[in-house]
Order: sequence, then C-alpha cells, then structure tokens
Amino acid sequence: MARQVKLQSDKTFLLFGCGYVASALVDELKQHGFQIFATARTAQKAQECRALGISPIAFNGTATRQLKSVLRGATHVLSSIPPASIPPGENGDPIIEALGKNWDKIAPNLKWAGYLSATSVYGNRNGHWVFEDELLRPTNARGKQRVLAELAWYESGAPVHIFRLAGIYGPERNAFKRVQSTHARAIIKPGHVSSRIHVDDIVSALLLSMDKPNPLRIYNLADDMPSPPQDVLNYAAKLLDIALPQIPFEDADMSPLARSFYTDLRRTSNAHIKSELNWSPKYAHYKQGLKALLKTQDR
Repeated sequence: MARQVKLQSDKTFLLFGCGYVASALVDELKQHGFQIFATARTAQKAQECRALGISPIAFNGTATRQLKSVLRGATHVLSSIPPASIPPGENGDPIIEALGKNWDKIAPNLKWAGYLSATSVYGNRNGHWVFEDELLRPTNARGKQRVLAELAWYESGAPVHIFRLAGIYGPERNAFKRVQSTHARAIIKPGHVSSRIHVDDIVSALLLSMDKPNPLRIYNLADDMPSPPQDVLNYAAKLLDIALPQIPFEDADMSPLARSFYTDLRRTSNAHIKSELNWSPKYAHYKQGLKALLKTQDR
C-alpha cells in the first residue's frame, strides 16, 4: 500500500462479507496485528476464509450467538455485503436487519466501522461531477437499495464511515479479463464516461480512515480520470496486441443489467477524501493501473 499507518493496540476486526475488497484488505490487517473474523454464508466460503487466515462465522441473515459474541469484542468492522443479497434485505441492510440499531450496546468496544456503498446512489447527473454532500437521486433499484442501506447504518449507532465506490478493478477483475473473453467488444456510446478505482486504492483509503476515525463521514472513492469505458477496453486490448470490434451502443446485444450501466452519466469527485485524509490514488488513471496489472501473473 502507498502509506503505512499506526493502528490501535487492541485489534479485533470483523468483516461482514469477505468478497473482493475485504479479501484485499486482509493482508494489511494481518501486518497490523489484527485478529480477523468474517461472516460466511456457505461451507465453501468458510473454507476460503480459513485459507486466508480468517476465522469464519456462519451468517445467513440471522444473528447467531457466535456473531454477537465476536461483535461485542470487535474494535473494527467493515461491511461489504450488498443490499438484497441476504433476505429480507430489500428495505435496508442485511446486517442492520439482523443485529438492530443499538450498536453502542451490542458493540461497546467498537472504534471504527466502515460500510462499502456505491456511487449509484447519485443517479444520473448528465456528466457533471458528484460530491458527497449532494442530494441523492438514484435512478435504479441498485442505487435505491444502497441509499436505504446507508441510512440504516447511519441510524445504527455505530461509528460508521460510508465509502461510495466507483467501478472496482484489480487483479482477476479488470479489462484484460474482458478483452480475452470470447465475445469481447468495445461498446461505443458517444459522450459516455464512468469512474473507476483500483482495489489497492480502496484498501489504502480504508486504512487511513481507520487511523483517523471521523464517524458519520462519507467519502467518494474514485481515481482522478473518469473515462469512456471503450477507452479502457481498447487500451487493455492494445497492451495485449488484440483488435476489438467496435460496436455502436444502439446496435449492441446486451443484457438489461449491462445496458443499465450506460444509463447514468456522472463523474465522481475524490476531492473530499484527498483533503480530509490526505489520500491520493496510487493508480490515478486507468492506464497506470492496467500497466501495473500487466506485469503481474494474476491479471
């Protein structure tokens, strides 16, 4: 990571969900001496947690005695579980649904909590920059569910920090994978841009926030250069010496979900977290991130 930070001496970290970002955070937490627990919905996921040196806790929407016990001793928690991924979940956040909102009592040792949200809460801004203090106007179900989940965390009583993430990329999840797929093509929608962020830059931001807690703060996380999606794919293709078909958006055969990502047009500002936490992305531009990934064996 770009910065090393000094964390608290009593360190028990509970991960609600151990997906892509949370797994990337684990190595840093180990280096800082944390004992790490994570919720897991399946036996396979529990096994994956153990392989990472994490103690798994079964969770499928109900707060077990083990989960409550670990939470009572936890000093830090991070939730990356999407809304609606665990029933009932459609009207808020599955963790808050299960545990309630008296976090000052159920997690008395908690120093820091993080919730990974998404920039879909902003909706369509016709290409304008979006900032954390703006009125939220989500245009799809995903964004509306994220707004409700953020509100649930705000009302939980936990010392929560909200991180609104742009499109995430990194090892095993990047434009190289798409370019090398069977049906790879660049979809051209003139004027459309989107923001993105490398997973390592998310991790560095989380660590800085943990080192300087400021509960109820909201941070956008994106790189410095919103760019057309086809530019990212075409650059990855160029690095791999692959020629991609260029398909106009109106002619593209896409699923409703894939097409929905072209509905909203916005640029995500990272000025607030830069100013408050002195954060800066290691990969300020997608070209930097892709060049670094090209050198690794796990691109």
